[in-house]
Amino acid sequence: MIVDEDSRSSLLPTPLPSASRTRKFLLISAVITLALYVVPYGQVLARPLLLLSTLAHEMGHGLTALLLGGTFERLQMWASGAGVSEMDLTGFGRIRQGLTLAGGLVGPAVAAALCFKLGKTGRGARSCLLGVGFFLLAAELLVIRNLFGFVFAGLVAAGCLFAGTRLSPERAQWVVVFLGVQLALSVFSRADYLFTRGVENPSGVFPSDVMRMQTALFLPFWFWGLVCGGFSVMVLIYGVRTCWGR
Repeated sequence: MIVDEDSRSSLLPTPLPSASRTRKFLLISAVITLALYVVPYGQVLARPLLLLSTLAHEMGHGLTALLLGGTFERLQMWASGAGVSEMDLTGFGRIRQGLTLAGGLVGPAVAAALCFKLGKTGRGARSCLLGVGFFLLAAELLVIRNLFGFVFAGLVAAGCLFAGTRLSPERAQWVVVFLGVQLALSVFSRADYLFTRGVENPSGVFPSDVMRMQTALFLPFWFWGLVCGGFSVMVLIYGVRTCWGR
């Protein structure tokens, strides 16, 4: 019996297009995230996901300082969600100081946009997970200097490396898009920090990033909060559009 090749291929299951699959991952991730805030003890389960935004925030400060010619010396974070980065900004003028401070404020949004962009394909998702895993291992050796931060970053690194090497490309996509959603929502759930004068952590009470921007760049702290918040929203829109589009 002769079977026409076109007819035979039409009988095979058609794989879900990459763009449609990514959209499905994005919607499912959003639904699961919203459910964590309404089911009993859901916020307890969501706590480690919130800590990811603290890690992205502090890394944003440090990486911006490095890019501008400074030194990233120390990072600490605590279970409360507080964190602090110490940089050597010797020789930095007011503009570079302001940019370094802003780097932490927009860090979670930039990290979310990268997750959305790389999570669009299985290959990109795996590269993202492996890159984050090795980056955090290097950070543990070089800059993370307290026990909680060391353990938390180590667990995230191990999880990313496992997912990047052992999961299928489709499941790796789901993980990356899910993490992107968590970071994106943290931009809004922690938006009050953009308009706070001071912050408290186990080391004491300190001026917030926007207050330090006011000192460096003169304009009021709420103005810089609006600028960083607006920039974060634009970055997120770009990331979501990239993830959602074809």
